[in-house]
Amino acid sequence: MARPVLLAGALVWVGATLVLSELAVVRRTSLATRLRPYGPQAAKRRSGVIDLESWREVLGPLCRSIGERTARLFGAGEDAAIRLDRLHAPLDATGFRVRQVGWATAALIVGTAVVAATGPPPALALLFVFGTPVLAFLIVEQQLAAASARWQRRVFLELPVVTEQLAMLISAGYSLGAALNRVAERGQGVCAVDLRRVCGRIRQGLTEVEALREFADRARVGAVDRLVPVLALNEDAGDLGRLMSEEARAIRADVQRELVETMERRGQQVWIPVTVATLIPG
Repeated sequence: MARPVLLAGALVWVGATLVLSELAVVRRTSLATRLRPYGPQAAKRRSGVIDLESWREVLGPLCRSIGERTARLFGAGEDAAIRLDRLHAPLDATGFRVRQVGWATAALIVGTAVVAATGPPPALALLFVFGTPVLAFLIVEQQLAAASARWQRRVFLELPVVTEQLAMLISAGYSLGAALNRVAERGQGVCAVDLRRVCGRIRQGLTEVEALREFADRARVGAVDRLVPVLALNEDAGDLGRLMSEEARAIRADVQRELVETMERRGQQVWIPVTVATLIPG
């Protein structure tokens, strides 16, 4: 009689222990759980059933693949990652594509709701439903392309002044790294922003030439491609300042030539409506 009672008591004790161990009041919090709020990824975590980071990890590659294929279909020749890197944007390519596909999806929902509410003809309904997401996608893509083109244009316009500053500093006895640091710290334009990244890459272990070549690959401006080989002669040429001054004059001549071409083109465009207005009455 005593043995079944002891066995039943042992089973009750084990069951009670297992049940109480699952209660937050009784259970002792583990060390990993107590230290988790102080970890580097604590701010990015979200509690609850829906984990936004998990959804982003799942949908991110899919949205990037869809976005890149659609962009290539409509003639985007440059990868979004390169343009975002050129602009020093906080978003990566995956985040940009997720946002772009999100805008397209929102436009699809709005277009479908408008069609359902107004009831247009079938052809117009199809055009409206499928045209609005494509339009939203292309607007976001065009904004990125326009921002990238403006950045390249500003680099091209600022480069003669930056090159002259580097030439003066090197002629005054500065090393190439010291000259780059000085221009990067005191500059205010987009070239100064790019040179700050160049100096940061040098501090990470790259040579000056390697960091400048990364800058040229990222900028994709013809004047920068011609300037970097001149700067690469830092250890071989004794008159690098004079060479850089000549390169600055050549870049400035390119800027002036492009400005003259733009003025002539606009001057020709002014005469188009005058010519049309003169020929129509005749």
